[in-house]
Amino acid sequence: MFKLQENGTNVKTEVLAGFTTFLTMVYIVVVNPVILHDAGVPFNDVFMATIIATVIGTLWMALCANYPIAIAPGMGMNAYFAYSVVGNHGHITYTTAFSAVFVAGIIFIILSLTPFRQKLIEAIPDNLKHGITAGIGLFIAFIGLKQTGIIIGDKENLVKLGDLHDPLTILSLVGLAITLILFARKIPGALFIGMIITGIIAFFTGKLKFDKGVVGKPSLPHFMIDNPISAFGDVIHHSLYAVVFSFLLVTIFDTTGTMVGVAEQAGLMKGKKLPRARRALLSDSIGTTIGAVFGTSPTTAFIESTSGVAAGGRTGLTTTIVAVLFIISSFFSPLVSAVSGLSAITAPALIIVGSLMIGSVANIKWKEIDEAFPAFLIILTMPLTSSIATGIALGFISYPILKIVKGKWRDVHVLVYLFAVLFILQLAFVPQ
Repeated sequence: MFKLQENGTNVKTEVLAGFTTFLTMVYIVVVNPVILHDAGVPFNDVFMATIIATVIGTLWMALCANYPIAIAPGMGMNAYFAYSVVGNHGHITYTTAFSAVFVAGIIFIILSLTPFRQKLIEAIPDNLKHGITAGIGLFIAFIGLKQTGIIIGDKENLVKLGDLHDPLTILSLVGLAITLILFARKIPGALFIGMIITGIIAFFTGKLKFDKGVVGKPSLPHFMIDNPISAFGDVIHHSLYAVVFSFLLVTIFDTTGTMVGVAEQAGLMKGKKLPRARRALLSDSIGTTIGAVFGTSPTTAFIESTSGVAAGGRTGLTTTIVAVLFIISSFFSPLVSAVSGLSAITAPALIIVGSLMIGSVANIKWKEIDEAFPAFLIILTMPLTSSIATGIALGFISYPILKIVKGKWRDVHVLVYLFAVLFILQLAFVPQ
C-alpha cells in the first residue's frame, strides 16, 4: 500500500521515523492549548481539537498522498488568532474567530481541488525552493537552540550564549552529543534512540517527572461551529475579510513551502513537480476546516517532519504511525505534557536536522545577484522573524523586482508576480 520497496525503505525504518516525528512535534498538544487559552478557549477543548485536526490531516496525507509529512495546527497562526484577531478586537469572540478559520478552510479546500496550488509549486523558482529549504533548516535549528537554553534573549544583540552551567542546558548538550555520535555512526533511528537515552538520563537525574500521573481520560470538545452558514454570516457581519485573507495566504505558503522543503530533503521531488501534489495539499485544508469546527487554529505541514525524514521516513507509513501515536496521546495527556515540556529531549533532533537542511545553499546560484539575494533574504528572515511565511513573502517580493531590474521580467512566472503583489498588500496593511 505504501510502496516501501519502491521508496527504498522498510517497516522498521518507517515506524522509527514515525516515532521520531511524533516526539519532535507532540509539543503542539501542550503549546497550542496554552496559546489559544489566552483567547479564552477552554484548555481541554483545544487539547482534543488539536489532536483531532492533527489526526485527520495527517491520515489524509498518509493514506491519500503517501508522504511522510505530518499536519498539525501551526505555530504563529495560533498566536495571530489569540493575540491579533481576538486580543486586538474587543468585539470579536473566539467563536467568531473560528468562523474566519472555517471560511478560510473552505476556500482552502476549493483552491486545493483546482490545479492552482500545484501550479504554484511548479512556479516557485528553483533558487527560492533551495532558499526555503535552507531557511527552514536554520529556523528549526534556531528553535532547538532556544528551547535548550544554549542561546537566550539579549536586549542589545537580540540573542547571546546561554548559561552552560544550567542543568537543563547541560542535559541538552549531552543529548545532542549522544545523538550526533549515533548519527555519525549511521545507527538506524539515531534521532529516536538519542531521544530515548536522553529521556532515561532526564528521568534518573530528576528532570523528567510525572507528577500528574501517566494516564488521563480523554473527552470530546464542544463544537465551535455547528452551522456552516452562520460561520459565513459571522465573517460578513464583522467584516473579517482581512483576517480570512491572512489565514489563507499565510497557510498556503507556510504549508507549500514546508512541503517543498521536506519533499526535497526526502528526495521526493520530481524536477519542479511534487507527485500527487493535489492530494497532499488537500490534507492541511481539510485539517484546517475540521479543526475550526472543534476549536483550533489553522493546520499546516509541520517542519518537524524533517526529523522523521532524517530518520529514514519516506512514505505515508511514517505519518500513519504519527497519527496513531497522536490518538494514543489523547489517553496519556499527563505523560505527553511531561515529555513535551522537557525540550532537552526533543530539541537536539531539531538542531541536527537543521544542519542537514542548510546543505541546500550549495545549490543556489550565488554569483547571480537576482537569484542569490531573494534566496538569502528567505534564509535570513525565517529564523529572525520566527515565521516561514514572512521569509517566503520577502523572497517572493524581491525576486521579481530584481528580475525586472535585470531585464529578465519574462523569466518570471505570472503567479510569482501575483503573489508578490499580495504579499506587499499583506505586509503593508495586515498586522503581523
